[in-house]
Amino acid sequence: MESKSKDNSLVFIPLETEQKVSDSVAEGVVLCLEEVLKKCHLGSVDQMAVILRKLTNGAMLSPLEASEEFREGVIRCFRAVLLNLCPCSNDSCPCKQIADRPVLPSENELQLPVPNVSKYNSVSKECSLAFLQSEPASAAVGHWLSLMLKAADSEATRGHRGSSRIRVEALITLRMLVAKVGIADALAFYLPGVVSQLGKVLHASRTMISGAAGSTKALDQAIRALAEYLVIVLEDGVSASICGVPADDISASFSSKQKPLASFLEDLRHLPVKNIMRDAARDSTESVEEGSIMSGEDSILVNADTKVGPLHINRTVDWLAKTTAHVNKLLSATFPHLSVHPNKKVRQGVLTSVQALLCKCSYALKESRLMLLECLLVLVCDDSEDVSSDAQAFFRLLVSSKGKLQIEHDISELFSRLLEKLPQVVLGNEESLALSHAQKLLAITYFAGPRFVADHLLLSPVTAARFLDVFASCLSQNSVFAGSLNKLAATRTTSPGFMHSISEIQAITSAENSRFLVYQRSRDLHKHVKNEYELPSMPPWFVNVGSQKLYQTLSGILRLVSLYMFTDSRSKGSYSGLIDILLGHLHKLIVELRMKELHKESWQSWYAKTISGHLVRQASTAVCILNEMIFGLSDQAITSLNGMFRCGLQHETNDINGNDIGKFCGQGVAVLEDCVQKMYQNSGARTRLIDYIGNVLHEYVSTEVWDLPLELSSPQQSGEDGDISFHAFNDNAVLHQVIIEGVGVFNICLGKEFSSCGFLHSSLYMLLENIICSNFQVRRAADSVLHVISNTQNCPTVGHLVLENSDYVIDSVCRQLRHLDVNPHVPNVLATMLSYVGVADKIFPLLEEPMRAISTELEILGRHRHPILTLPFLKAVAEIAKASKHEACELPNEAELYKKDVNLRMLTAETRTEKNFGHSRSNANNALDKENRDSGNCKTEADMQEEWKSVIFKFNDSKRYRRIVGSIAGSCLVSATPLVVSASCMKSLDVIEDGIMALAKVEEAYKHECETKESIEQVIQSCSLYNLLDTLGVAEDETVENRLLPAMNKIWPYLIACLRNKNPVAIRKCSQTISNVVQICGGEFFSRRFHTDGVYIWRLLSSSPFQKKPLERTPLQLPYRKSCISCEDSPSEISNLKVQVSLLNMISDMARNKRSAASLDAVLKTVSGIVMGMVCSGVKGVQDACVNALVGLASIDPDLIWLLLADVYYSRKKNLPSSPCADFPEIIEILPPPASSTEYLYMLYAGQSYGFEVDFNAVATVLDKLKAQIFTSQMYK
Repeated sequence: MESKSKDNSLVFIPLETEQKVSDSVAEGVVLCLEEVLKKCHLGSVDQMAVILRKLTNGAMLSPLEASEEFREGVIRCFRAVLLNLCPCSNDSCPCKQIADRPVLPSENELQLPVPNVSKYNSVSKECSLAFLQSEPASAAVGHWLSLMLKAADSEATRGHRGSSRIRVEALITLRMLVAKVGIADALAFYLPGVVSQLGKVLHASRTMISGAAGSTKALDQAIRALAEYLVIVLEDGVSASICGVPADDISASFSSKQKPLASFLEDLRHLPVKNIMRDAARDSTESVEEGSIMSGEDSILVNADTKVGPLHINRTVDWLAKTTAHVNKLLSATFPHLSVHPNKKVRQGVLTSVQALLCKCSYALKESRLMLLECLLVLVCDDSEDVSSDAQAFFRLLVSSKGKLQIEHDISELFSRLLEKLPQVVLGNEESLALSHAQKLLAITYFAGPRFVADHLLLSPVTAARFLDVFASCLSQNSVFAGSLNKLAATRTTSPGFMHSISEIQAITSAENSRFLVYQRSRDLHKHVKNEYELPSMPPWFVNVGSQKLYQTLSGILRLVSLYMFTDSRSKGSYSGLIDILLGHLHKLIVELRMKELHKESWQSWYAKTISGHLVRQASTAVCILNEMIFGLSDQAITSLNGMFRCGLQHETNDINGNDIGKFCGQGVAVLEDCVQKMYQNSGARTRLIDYIGNVLHEYVSTEVWDLPLELSSPQQSGEDGDISFHAFNDNAVLHQVIIEGVGVFNICLGKEFSSCGFLHSSLYMLLENIICSNFQVRRAADSVLHVISNTQNCPTVGHLVLENSDYVIDSVCRQLRHLDVNPHVPNVLATMLSYVGVADKIFPLLEEPMRAISTELEILGRHRHPILTLPFLKAVAEIAKASKHEACELPNEAELYKKDVNLRMLTAETRTEKNFGHSRSNANNALDKENRDSGNCKTEADMQEEWKSVIFKFNDSKRYRRIVGSIAGSCLVSATPLVVSASCMKSLDVIEDGIMALAKVEEAYKHECETKESIEQVIQSCSLYNLLDTLGVAEDETVENRLLPAMNKIWPYLIACLRNKNPVAIRKCSQTISNVVQICGGEFFSRRFHTDGVYIWRLLSSSPFQKKPLERTPLQLPYRKSCISCEDSPSEISNLKVQVSLLNMISDMARNKRSAASLDAVLKTVSGIVMGMVCSGVKGVQDACVNALVGLASIDPDLIWLLLADVYYSRKKNLPSSPCADFPEIIEILPPPASSTEYLYMLYAGQSYGFEVDFNAVATVLDKLKAQIFTSQMYK
């Protein structure tokens, strides 16, 4: 009784006393108890029972009855008790079956030290772990399972007041309890309730993001707890014994090598027993079995003293089917969502759980295997490297393990399912769902390997066609209408931008003296182009469907399939079949276009057919897929794919059985490297690739495709059949863009072989054509592809690329110039090549034939046949003239240097032969003779003849090149001169300036050449080398070398006609041109011409812009002529003032230059009087220009300018300065006062006034300025 009372007192003291304990004291007691339980071992089961009973009372307290810290401490005490339960030393004890710790530990949790087994425990008759696994402890285990789940759930129901720490501790302790029990017999009865409660935790994660219910740590623990519980109860070995299936029939890829002890126990349990015992067991469990499945929460025992039947369930086939059905339903509802949870720890927990379930429960959860594999694929593509690397390693282990028939079947079924649903998902409104779906398909394709892909796509041509149809649906232009309206409205419209070629020319121009700087700046530009425009790029129409990331995933699948099938030895013909299927769409379009040309059908009627637009869009999609598949065979694509799946990072990763799966991380990369080795080491594979690219490129450069219109070329196209829709032009532009990108892709794949196989020669002209395309996207694509090709071919710039292949380009230009009706775009191509690419001066000798054709087209008949081509041809002529000037400016220096070299050789020959060749010799030359006298005699006559033969050859070569430059410059002048009086006068005047400068330099070089020729003739005659005279060209007609002044004589009337034009801009440009050409040609030639034709110039200067001019008679014009400006549209006063300023600047420039000043000798008084009249008017807009002109004229005759100014200045001045000496006459004698304003000297010389009264203040100001600049200093030019 005493002991009973003691026990009762121990049990009921807290209930009998009314003493209240503060929270702080209770919390301190719990903390002390936890430390004791961590360090002290429980010696017997009774001690453990007493402790657990006390902790049970504390764990049952509600949040209203105990503080948060106290309740957490009770749970931690219980976990300390469980951690101290260690296996005994008896090898036959059931405790040896369990893992003792949770099988799915996280990194930072459950890291408590393993307690040491004490001596007392080694001699103990009772094993605590075995007791937990026994039937008597089943009620207590169920009670504590219920308490932990209830503690976790109660904190979640409290919302933001709930403690996430208690929730996490409860779930950790639950996992520890499950691990300590560790056998299916003891835990199977509570499976429905535990799964149901843990499912509530997983479901809450979808709606709760804060508070205890939204704790990511608790969610991670719940995921791991669920997986650990299922692994113990539904382990494959146990499930196989329940169903009577031999264990060998279940995939043993991930099972342990040794047969676990649990399987032996299961075999013993299913041995035949007495019927009475079996019936009793069935009767006692049937009712409990149904309730446990239907209501999991009620099945957990809440009172260990309650008298019920045995808490054990008979695991039959029906029980297994019903249980797995509920588990599969829970997993399918939660795991897909959790695999994309934003928290990395949660995703790591999902990955660990998926690994465990696939390894241990693949048979029992066979209905969930596809879902688990799908979740694993999502984690394979995870953004976190820690998650994705482990997932990739495990998936590679799944694919590569032996005995994987069931897994391989599941992967195959999943591949087919994902591929079938891909178009529906991509064309939906959920981009994140489409991206995840595509990434899963990409992961399967990457890790499954070439054989798997070949087996699924090479079953028949139908399967290959279905695969292409799937991606054609995803990437088709019909997908433009698949996105949301917001995305469609937010699409950025096309905006004009700069061309990289122009930036390249500027970089080269600023660094043209240093080849290193040219190369360095070009490389920087190539890098910028590569970053901005990556090949192959996302098709323009796909922007309305998804992001760049989605397209990269879809293109990655195509690239992988292409690489696997190309390198697979069984699919040589099948890969060709794939290419043919895609090319078939482009070929259908070409056939339709040829039929259109055959029937001479208009574009309007052709587009009126419903099939026409569909064929263009279908061809664009096929070209896009072709580009991606061919690009998949390049090194860049393989590097990109390896970057998507970071399998190259090897680290230690163990599966649930402890097997190291880190060694499987690099197998994905190894598969790709093996494919690359097959492709490069096998010469036949490389040859096949070149053949495929050749076939594709042949269709890409078809003229029918490039004849598709991108805009209305003329208003007449919108005729009887109606207008062409803008969408049709956009579809054509998109097709051209993807084809151009395909050329760049082929270059990337082949590298140097792209040029050696002739592909560059067949496509370069097409790319140059599209640099001037009206559509900016096409223009930008062509520009970027040219830079990519030049970079691949080791050319610093696009200009160097064109230069290396200039013969092919010029040949294409000349061929198309012969048929301008068919190729009206060729003038623009030529102008673009010469201006944007900047190679006119480098390919100058090749431009002679195109220039002849251009000159013919710019004649009257040619302009009449092709009026719209006049301006494009003129642009090309301007670039050629600019190049001719560039080349001609270098000729005089080169000719002079060569002349000095010939003279030096002549001196050497004199020294050797001891003959005087009849030229002046200096002392230096005599010294040179003495030094070389002995050494020079060693050369024989044959050596001398060979030396001078090479000299003459070089001389003839330079002469021939000079004549080519002069001929091309003259052709440019002949072509552009008549257009000076047309609407294209601005460009024509530029050509005249460049051409005149080129001819002047050619004649200057010719003078040096004549001197060189004389020296060579002297040597030939003195050394009797008469056989070399024939090669020197003595009897040639030298009159053809006089080019400059005859050309200027023909140009001058057109310049005067341009000055008579009513266009102020043209007049200003023409005055500048006249100033330049007069300074180039010399003033004597223009003296008579200014005297005869200068009246038109002086008329522009003498007429006041502020006075209304009388109406002039409209000149008679032919019907096809159109005047630039009508008579009613007279220019404004400001425009007229600008014209006069330009003419005054022309006079100043010509007068200041001694070479051109002679041109004004015959009209000096007239010009000076006109300028003086403008000074006297006092018009502010022209005063500075007048002073500048007077300064220039004073350089010719300062006395005349002083007399004109003094005549006006002193006419009104009363106090005249006295004569400096008696012999010098007075000013009034030199300049008698005029009787009227019309008797001023400037009026007598000019013949008329400027239209204003004399402004004497302005005259005084100008006189003061000229005194400082001219009269006082007397510094004349």
